[in-house]
Amino acid sequence: MTASATSTEGQETATTSGFWGLTLGSIGVVFGDIGTSPLYAFREAATGAAHGQPVSRIIVLGVLSLILWSLFIVVTAKYVLLLLRADNNGEGGTLSLMALGQRALGRRSLFLMALGVIGASMFIGDSMITPAISVLSAVEGLKLAAPALEHYVVPLTVFILVVLFAVQSKGTARVATAFGPVMVLWFASLAVMGIVHISDDPSVLAAINPYYAVQFLLTHGTIGLVTLGAVFLAVTGGEALYADLGHFGRKPIQSAWLFFVLPALLINYFGQGALVLSDPAAIENSFYRMVPELLLLPLVVLATAATVIASQAVITGAYSLVSQAVQLGLLPRFEVRYTSESHAGQIYLPRVNRLLLIGVMLLVLLFRTSSNLASAYGIAVSTTMVADGIMGFVVIWKLWNLRAAVAAAVIAPFVIVDLTFFAANLLKLLEGAWVPLLFGAAMVVTIWTWRRGSAILILKTRKIEVPLDDLVASLEKRPPHIVKGTAVFLTSDPTSVPTALLHNLKHNKVLHEHNVILTIETAQTPRVDVSERVRMEKISEKFSKVRLRFGFMESPNVPRALAVARKLGWQFDIMSTSFFVSRRSLKPSSQSGMPAWQDHLFIGLSRSANDATDYFQIPTGRVVEVGTQVTI
Repeated sequence: MTASATSTEGQETATTSGFWGLTLGSIGVVFGDIGTSPLYAFREAATGAAHGQPVSRIIVLGVLSLILWSLFIVVTAKYVLLLLRADNNGEGGTLSLMALGQRALGRRSLFLMALGVIGASMFIGDSMITPAISVLSAVEGLKLAAPALEHYVVPLTVFILVVLFAVQSKGTARVATAFGPVMVLWFASLAVMGIVHISDDPSVLAAINPYYAVQFLLTHGTIGLVTLGAVFLAVTGGEALYADLGHFGRKPIQSAWLFFVLPALLINYFGQGALVLSDPAAIENSFYRMVPELLLLPLVVLATAATVIASQAVITGAYSLVSQAVQLGLLPRFEVRYTSESHAGQIYLPRVNRLLLIGVMLLVLLFRTSSNLASAYGIAVSTTMVADGIMGFVVIWKLWNLRAAVAAAVIAPFVIVDLTFFAANLLKLLEGAWVPLLFGAAMVVTIWTWRRGSAILILKTRKIEVPLDDLVASLEKRPPHIVKGTAVFLTSDPTSVPTALLHNLKHNKVLHEHNVILTIETAQTPRVDVSERVRMEKISEKFSKVRLRFGFMESPNVPRALAVARKLGWQFDIMSTSFFVSRRSLKPSSQSGMPAWQDHLFIGLSRSANDATDYFQIPTGRVVEVGTQVTI
């Protein structure tokens, strides 16, 4: 064998092993949410359709047919085969899709931004509901294994969730290595349980025919629509396939879904259906009734592990989403801790973690059972899916260069299905669907207030700012006392004099021999190539402008980025550089342009923002903060 042949073979082996490693990883992370739906989805849909009556054959076949075709249309066709191709430099998710749509239009679109904000807000709401309903539904198996432990279901659920959120600060790298094998065991168990019970009544396979789904909806009126809301529980988590695109890639996710996860889910759902056809009383908890009493406790333990993994996936997804929102200017700066030296995407946001834990605890204590909580679940995910579908139309039309009519024909069926599910879940408004809607509305108001307040603040400060070119010309004619070293002044407007520079000249009456006006921008792409990171412009002998660009999924590390500037001729030395940062103290004004409550909310958000020094990872010993008071 030649050396080149050996090399080629080695590369193919490495590529293959990498592909299977990513596929295994995707099974462990991407499919946790949708993979734990068999715990409650079929049970809730069938009991809701029965409406207090015994579960009939028509109901079982109708519900199973609805679940199967929902998984085919919403998850497989829309997300796995279509939207996974709409990647923003390899990244997916609601905010990535929003940024991709705006890039396709070539301008900022308020409509797309609104869709992105609503979808992201609902995804964060889902990040609270998923841990609550998943862990509750798993622990509820104790009621069958040991009825005397029924009163301990809620306390045990609370304990598991508190521990889960408590270990977030340690990072997920070590735990993540076990995610894949555990979830492979989980899906294998789902398939085995289903295969064993399909033989209870093989006629259940007739539900593959969509006729049963259509007939059920046409003959059951309002109850059919309510049941559709419960059927939607089987596809919750489908949006996570797209959100985790950047972590695993399109082909590993598609392969894992089509050849392993989807078959396992369908076999289990049909097994539950066959079991209920042979024993209608089993609908009480059709999932746990699939195993003999001897295996109940081990199944509860495995289900709990699977739900913890599903919860972990949406929690870390919430961290990433909030981090992206901060970078895009939708939220104030949050403290970000990096839990891995090798993977920049592994982050921990303490404040977000606390808020999620509080929300999850309130949900568990308020609803107390997975059946009660199921009413609150679907509305959050269906809203995100509608937003994804509409933004997907813009990408298919503008970026994929299809005619508007063709793009509409492609995406319209999916949006119609998503809107139908949204309407079905809206019928549960008083039963619990108000919770994610209330949370989503609060998030939208928060983001809107931050964007509006920031815009007003920029307009007010620009009115009193001095043009940078004028100041530089003035200082060249009458220079103040010059001191050695480099001063870096952070500003959002490179054409105006930074407030910190004015105060330095006014109070200290000195100017550094090198002065850098630094602007930090966030690109509409997840990451920016190092070659595009730094742009320098020399204004005079003593003044330069530097622009740093980061992607919305990158960590804005200013010292590391400035080190790149050495290639452009700037001999950057952190030990001889001082960073001047303005710290604004905001006061409300009767003429701010916002209502008083919004003024106070914006000021509160501004005060809660993480320090710019920490956020941009500037060594605190090299920072000079200059305080200013601004009326807004």
